[in-house]
Amino acid sequence: MNYTDSHSHIYAKEFKDDIQGVIDRCLEHNVSKIWMPNIDHTSIDGMLEMEVKFPETCIPMMGLHPCSVNKNFDRELYIVEEWLEKRTFAAVGEIGLDLYWETTFIDQQKEAFKVQIGFAKRHSLPIVIHNRNAFEETISMVEKEFDEKITGIFHCFTGTLNEAKRIIDAGFYLGIGGVVTFKNGGLDKVLPEINLEKIVLETDSPYLAPVPHRGKRNESSFIPIIAKKIADIKKVSLEEVAEITTENAFNIFKNF
Repeated sequence: MNYTDSHSHIYAKEFKDDIQGVIDRCLEHNVSKIWMPNIDHTSIDGMLEMEVKFPETCIPMMGLHPCSVNKNFDRELYIVEEWLEKRTFAAVGEIGLDLYWETTFIDQQKEAFKVQIGFAKRHSLPIVIHNRNAFEETISMVEKEFDEKITGIFHCFTGTLNEAKRIIDAGFYLGIGGVVTFKNGGLDKVLPEINLEKIVLETDSPYLAPVPHRGKRNESSFIPIIAKKIADIKKVSLEEVAEITTENAFNIFKNF
């Protein structure tokens, strides 16, 4: 079986002391590709260093995370745009809206999100969306920008069936991670109604490790645990989950 991790911050400081072991375990568990979302200008060097060290496995995106948006966000967007002009990335991400921590810069977040959707259209790239405590605002912007030029992933989906359907109707996939294994995660009530052709696997490592590793550092080698839980919920084989979600990821990230 072959798996992919569509969303991992494997360049984070949490991995600096044992990154070779992390990659080795990933490959031992048949996770062949790891797509890396960018955060802001401070994460670019570390992310691209991972690409250089592990070019067959680690694949970068380029974008500005909503939690890094402030009153000077235009400077960050200039850096994102400059990099997108320089070379090819797998996607524009992660981008979107986050109202969990604070709402001070919500207008700037919306502007940054809209501008980066424009970058994606211009470069014919998918987008990877971060949405926390802001689903209605996020999906409304996506629906407004909807056309055949834009697709991607709603990363770390934990919402309702109605929300899932709106995402799929807008041409996007659901990124399913460790929350699916949580006792009160709620995805066991949603995923039975969702076609596997609209799901990709992710870890969001080093965050949101699945049970039985919950509370510890997450890593891409845990992807089969997530896949097994999805298989159990949907009453299909693990092989089917691995095959279809991997194909979905490659369909999204066409350049890689």
